[in-house]
Amino acid sequence: MLVGVDGCKTGWIAVHRDPDASPSVSVFVSFAALLDALPADAIMAVDMPIGLPDFSQKGGRGPEALVRPLIGARQSSVFAIPSRAALYADTNDFTTVEAWYEAHRRASEIAKATSDPPRGVSIQAFGIFAKIREIDALLIARPELRSRVYESHPEVAFCRLNGEKPMTLPKKIKGAVNPAGMEERKALLCRHGYLRDFLDQKPPKGAAADDFLDAAAMMLIAGRIASGKARPFPDPPLADRFGIPVAIWA
Repeated sequence: MLVGVDGCKTGWIAVHRDPDASPSVSVFVSFAALLDALPADAIMAVDMPIGLPDFSQKGGRGPEALVRPLIGARQSSVFAIPSRAALYADTNDFTTVEAWYEAHRRASEIAKATSDPPRGVSIQAFGIFAKIREIDALLIARPELRSRVYESHPEVAFCRLNGEKPMTLPKKIKGAVNPAGMEERKALLCRHGYLRDFLDQKPPKGAAADDFLDAAAMMLIAGRIASGKARPFPDPPLADRFGIPVAIWA
């Protein structure tokens, strides 16, 4: 089975396909639940950073600086991940907005102390810390997952699928879905085998339309990985101190 995964409001959205079958889409409340529901030999491409640095250098862990030049105006979608200590600075479930912002401030302070040049944490990055930790904890506890759960990135994926040409239009403008950008990506996905009716369906409850398209792109990258056509950035991948591979595949 090939699986493309993206984070969503409810948890994780996955577009998955058995060999010689049509793709399906599902939403899972946790990454562990996703793993439990799908075959043990499924190959997954996930839009989420995998492998964390102990100290953050300018530009990110390494993969980020390599893929940004590929995607032109979409470079801002690839943001640097701070240190492991910053990511684990506060692992609580936040019950108030004030607590959330306070945790963001603590994470930024630790990020600045563990980066060169000192750099805090963006609100965008902080918003996915819990999901990064989900995957990180599983890959530490279950090393066998490292050979079938791979990091990718939607805009890098779309670029590679588009003959090394980045998408010309953004998926969102000021936080709102951009229909023209979505149409550009749907057309590309259809050229790679998706049926338009599948892509036009309403995404499952708890997932947004752009999450759905990103997961669909991730599934194509899972297929490229399984067939040996995907390329890691960098090549060969780096590794964090737990031995988790650090690379963006596409």
